[in-house]
Amino acid sequence: MTNVRDLMAQGRHTLAGAAIAAPGREAARLLGTLLGLSEVQVRAREEQPVEAQLAGRFAALVARRAAGEPAAYLLGRREFFGREFGVDERVLIPRPETELLVEIALALPLPDAAAVLDIGTGSGCIALTLAAERPSWRLLATDLSLGALACAHANARRLSLAGRVAFVATDLAAALALDTIDLVVANPPYIDPREPALVALDVRTYEPHLALFAAEGGLAILARLFGLAEGLHPEAVLACEIGYGQLDAVLDLAGECPWLELVEVRSDLAGIARDVVFRRAS
Repeated sequence: MTNVRDLMAQGRHTLAGAAIAAPGREAARLLGTLLGLSEVQVRAREEQPVEAQLAGRFAALVARRAAGEPAAYLLGRREFFGREFGVDERVLIPRPETELLVEIALALPLPDAAAVLDIGTGSGCIALTLAAERPSWRLLATDLSLGALACAHANARRLSLAGRVAFVATDLAAALALDTIDLVVANPPYIDPREPALVALDVRTYEPHLALFAAEGGLAILARLFGLAEGLHPEAVLACEIGYGQLDAVLDLAGECPWLELVEVRSDLAGIARDVVFRRAS
């Protein structure tokens, strides 16, 4: 019977050969998922025996990771803003840079019982994080994908937030009354489908294209969001994540909407303009 040390060595070797970054850590996380152990616990139990069936499952996971399948999908989870969210191929994997959008929302001077709309919620990571951080806020989240909404519902239950966020299947905010909304947040698709090289191979191979790509050079959904903002009440806020190099084009789009007043452009830790914040002008 093999043990943890031997499996770790095999997994690390395979992943390193596939040029996977931090192969030892990746192997420990995959093995830990099967054993019900943390990464640290795996490393502390090198002599623990592992049955052949489980060793085979580990080898299969390692092979899938070496082929490029994202670790978050293999593990079935991804941490976001200090909480663990379930993820699978139905939803975009939450990124650390999207935590910046949450930080922006939490810092806004909104009413105590603010009504907040998360458009294109995916896994629900933004809406559920805001619900957890601001229990008095009223959260509404939409998505066109029924699979994504099922994933978001599961995360709400997992985080004991079921009932705190209302999930609606709709295209952006179709048929919703926006004049009672204080804040709209969105991490929309913004990648130009004519430029697939802008995203890594594993991303464009495994993650849902509906959540990644938008027409008109990646700006089509942002343009629709800016149009929808006309229905917000004066002083309501729209905060959106944008793509690399899109700031000028996004501001040009917003300039065609006299109801939008730019509040802030926020850059991520790499210095890339990552979020734009607008106020609905009076």
